[in-house]
Amino acid sequence: MNNNTDLPNQQDIEHSIRKKFHKNIWCRFTKAINEYELVKENDKIAVCISGGKDSMLMAKLFQELKLHNKFGFEVAFIVMDPGYAPENRRMIETNAERLGVPVDIFESDIFESVYHIEKSPCYLCARMRRGHLYNRARELGCNKIALGHHYDDVIETILMGMLYGAQVQTMMPKLHSTNFPGMELIRPMYLIREDDIKAWRDYNRLQFLQCACRFTERCAMENNETESKRKVVKALIKELKKENQYVEGNIFKSVENVNLSTVIAYKKDGIKHHFLEDYDARANDGGEQV
Repeated sequence: MNNNTDLPNQQDIEHSIRKKFHKNIWCRFTKAINEYELVKENDKIAVCISGGKDSMLMAKLFQELKLHNKFGFEVAFIVMDPGYAPENRRMIETNAERLGVPVDIFESDIFESVYHIEKSPCYLCARMRRGHLYNRARELGCNKIALGHHYDDVIETILMGMLYGAQVQTMMPKLHSTNFPGMELIRPMYLIREDDIKAWRDYNRLQFLQCACRFTERCAMENNETESKRKVVKALIKELKKENQYVEGNIFKSVENVNLSTVIAYKKDGIKHHFLEDYDARANDGGEQV
């Protein structure tokens, strides 16, 4: 068992963000903040911590941002305990203390509520967790919640939508909540690679929850469909990268470079549009060059 005195302390961990991981983590975090206008003056943001590597790093990055930002905003670090095993709850508390993150832990009975649901318990659990996080954030006077989805989540979601959902869509860097008026969801880890998050974790000899879900064993036995698809897509991207080192960046940029004049149909605000709507009207605007 490691001697805790030999482990990097809070100051060491913070220094690693400023120095060793400045380019790959800190700069990409601030780029997403600025490019997508995720944090604005007088915001109060609920930083949602699940206990995993992504959300714990996000909490430290927000603390760093508070030190350097040019305008005022507030953060609250919230942890929802949906029914964790005692050892998992302790791990979250221990990591928060070691990292110097003042967490606000609140409890729910989500695991118990969905445990006996046979159809899509993971989907229902995720929806319920999101609702509880919004509620807690609103109770604390927050106008935004921050989630720890990263760059790899984004590109995997793009491909999963195309290959399994027959649609072109992406995981957006921010969204207005439809069920909680005035609230927004932001994803400030949007441009950070998962490998860099793992490198930061391993460099500082940190251990986080892998998955504290009560359904993990059950989902594994039942071959959880969503996770199975995500694993296939991860493997596909890894294989494609062997032939083209830019494939990940190209997938990401593909949803920034959508040319609607070459798309058969698309949806906007829930309304479907077809290229035939104005096909003849655009005849004099220029067509195929022959």
